[in-house]
Amino acid sequence: MRKAMNDVFLQYVFETERHCGIGELLEIWGSIINGFGVPLKEEHKLFLMRVLLPLHKARGLQVYHRQLAYCVTQFVQKEPALVGIVVRGILRFWPTTNCHKEVLLIGELEELVDNIDPDHYRRLAVPLCSQITRCLNSHNSQVAERALYVWNNEQFVKMASTAMEEVFPVVVEGMERNLKVHWSKSVKQLTENVKTMLEEMDPTLYEKCLGEIGRRESEALREQIKRQQRWTKIEMAAAKQNHFLQPTKSIHVSSY
Repeated sequence: MRKAMNDVFLQYVFETERHCGIGELLEIWGSIINGFGVPLKEEHKLFLMRVLLPLHKARGLQVYHRQLAYCVTQFVQKEPALVGIVVRGILRFWPTTNCHKEVLLIGELEELVDNIDPDHYRRLAVPLCSQITRCLNSHNSQVAERALYVWNNEQFVKMASTAMEEVFPVVVEGMERNLKVHWSKSVKQLTENVKTMLEEMDPTLYEKCLGEIGRRESEALREQIKRQQRWTKIEMAAAKQNHFLQPTKSIHVSSY
C-alpha cells in the first residue's frame, strides 16, 4: 500500500501534477508515520527526502500543504537530526513567483523552528534568516508581513542569536532596504518594530553593520562615478576620432 501511494506521489510531482486525492493520501501517511519506531529506518528517511520534500515544489501545494507539513513535522519530532535535511529541502524548492506558496512555506519553517534541537541552531541560523530576509524584502506585502511576523517567534530569535555575527549583516541590510524603498506603510512600520528589537539585542553590532553598509554604498558610488568618467572619456575620444575621419565635401564648379 505504501509503495502504491509513493508511486502516485512521484507521478504527481515529476510527471502530471494532476491528482484529486493527494491531501487524503497524505493524511493516511500521517497516521503511518506516527507509528514509526525510533530510530527511523533508512527506507523511511528516503521517503522523506525523495517523496515528501519534492511535494513542496508542485503548483497545487496549497491544496494539501497542511497534511504535508504534518507529515514532515512528524519526521522531525521522531528524529530531530533530520531537521537540517528538511529545512534545506524546503529552501531548495522555494517558489519565485507564487506568493501564496511563499506564505505557506514561511509558516512551515516557523513551525519547524519550534521543533529544532538547540544543538542545531547555529548550523541553520544563517540559511533560515537569509531566506526570511529575502521574503521580508518582497514587493508582495503579504509575504513581507508574514516574514516580519516570524521575528515575534521567541524560538526563532533565540536561534538567530546563536549566530549573530553571521546573521546580523544580512538581516540589518534587509531591514534598512525596507525602510528606504518598500512601498507598503504597514511593512515599513513592522520593519521599524523589528529593527528596534534587533538594536536592543546588540546595539554595538547593529551600529557596526550600519557602518559596513554605509562603507559599501560609498565604495559603490565611487566606482559608479569612475565608471561614468571612463565612459565619458571613451565617448569624447570616439567623437574626436569620428570628426577626423569625416570625408571632406567636394565642390562642383558649374561651367557656362
